[in-house]
Amino acid sequence: MNAPKIPRLRLLGRQDCGLCEQMTLALLPALEAGLLQLQSQDVDLDAQLQRRYGLRVPVLIDDWDEVVCEGRLDAAALQQWLHEQACRDAR
Repeated sequence: MNAPKIPRLRLLGRQDCGLCEQMTLALLPALEAGLLQLQSQDVDLDAQLQRRYGLRVPVLIDDWDEVVCEGRLDAAALQQWLHEQACRDAR
């Protein structure tokens, strides 16, 4: 039996961003529980991301570049996304 795949999200932000730090801290319980993996990416180091998201950081996106939430962690949106991933993996 295969181990369940841990879903991954990307946190788009920038250095010295208080909201980005708050979202990272808000995600810690889910990370520590092994519910998801998180990759941080600085939008200022990628011209395409800078054009696309500009000042809209932090933005939490999935592997398909779908926005899960932005600005502040939306726990309900994250829970819905995790549920959708579990259903997708169950197929």
